[in-house]
Amino acid sequence: MSAIEELPREKLFLLLENFAKNWLAHDGLWFQAVEQAHGLEHAIDLDAQAWRRFSPIEAKRIKAFLGLPERGGLEALKIALEYRLYAVLNKQQSELKDGRLRFYMNDCRVQSARKRRGLPDFPCKPVGLVEYSTFATEIDPRIRTHCTACPPDEHPDEYYCGWEFWIEEEV
Repeated sequence: MSAIEELPREKLFLLLENFAKNWLAHDGLWFQAVEQAHGLEHAIDLDAQAWRRFSPIEAKRIKAFLGLPERGGLEALKIALEYRLYAVLNKQQSELKDGRLRFYMNDCRVQSARKRRGLPDFPCKPVGLVEYSTFATEIDPRIRTHCTACPPDEHPDEYYCGWEFWIEEEV
C-alpha cells in the first residue's frame, strides 16, 4: 500500500488541493518562461495549443471517472465542470436554464493573485475559447460554446469570465 492510500480522508482533500496548486504553479511558470523567451502573443498561442490537447483529455477522464453518458448534454457538462482540476481552487457557479448552461468563474486564483499585486487582468480569452469549447465537445459533440466575458473583456465584479453552452442538434 502506498503512503497516499494510507492517508485519512481529511488529508486526502488537502493533498488534492496541494496537487491542484502545484499543477497551476507549473502551468504559470511554464507560461512565464515562454513569455520571457518569445513574448506574450507567442506564449498565448502556445498555451492555446496545449489546452487544445489537454482539455479533451481532462474531459474524457472526468467522463469515464463519473460514468457520464456519451451524449449526456448540458447536464453532463454541468457535472463535469465541477470536477476539473482547478475547480478545487477557484470559485465557480453554473446554472442550467432555458436550454442553456451558463458558467461563471466567480473567483479565479490566477486573476485574484494579479489583482492583489495591482496588475491588470491576464488576457486569457484566446486560451479560454479553446479550453472551454474543446472540453465541452468532448463531453458531448453537440455542445456549442460562447464566451459572454473573459479578460481582456470588461467583466462584472461578480465574475472574471462567463461562458454559455447549448446543444446544437444535427440537421
